[in-house]
Amino acid sequence: MIRGDVTSKSIALVFTGDESADGAESILQTLKKHQAKASFFLTGRFYSNQDFKQSIQQLKREGYYLGAHSDAHLLYCDWTKRDSLLVTKQQFSEDLQQNYNRMAKFGIRKKDAPYFLPPYEWYNHQITNWTTEEGLQLVNFTPGTRSAADYTYPEMGTRYVGSETILQSIFEYEHKDPNGLNGFLLLLHIGTDPRREDKFYYKLDELLTQLKVKGYRFVTVSEQLSE
Repeated sequence: MIRGDVTSKSIALVFTGDESADGAESILQTLKKHQAKASFFLTGRFYSNQDFKQSIQQLKREGYYLGAHSDAHLLYCDWTKRDSLLVTKQQFSEDLQQNYNRMAKFGIRKKDAPYFLPPYEWYNHQITNWTTEEGLQLVNFTPGTRSAADYTYPEMGTRYVGSETILQSIFEYEHKDPNGLNGFLLLLHIGTDPRREDKFYYKLDELLTQLKVKGYRFVTVSEQLSE
């Protein structure tokens, strides 16, 4: 599932997290300012990092969706040959269960977080099937914008995408798609490499301000997909 109802003027802001959380405070402040709901898919490493404990507790306390993103941020399949698995079913299941075990320490039960966002947002049909067998629904971001590139940094060369370019790509997609950003799952990151000084989360206020003017509302993934 990569998009909700295209007749619904709603957007699901999706933040993933693994080893960094430098944007947590800024993101939370902006979401609160705009009374925007959002979803956070975090790895087991993130949930078990004591430096992030307070942020996770605040996210839960304020009612944001908290989900799984694998325990150790595994790469499930080859980048160039997608049907080639790099993990066994047992490795997949054990890693995923460990992610939920760490979530349980924050009072998040599996039934509270039925949507699963794969690490690297990279998977194949087998991973989708295994996810279903675990009683979960695999989700991914809606393609078409450069939002997922907010983790890149200049040393990546041509892969690097600046924050203003990312922002404009979202507005451009909204303008050209007949359905705008209706039903979108817009993926961003709660933290990025320190080598990226141009942090996109500082653009989040501008993004939400302009989208609210256009009549969009911001919902959780569970609300978006249930529609």
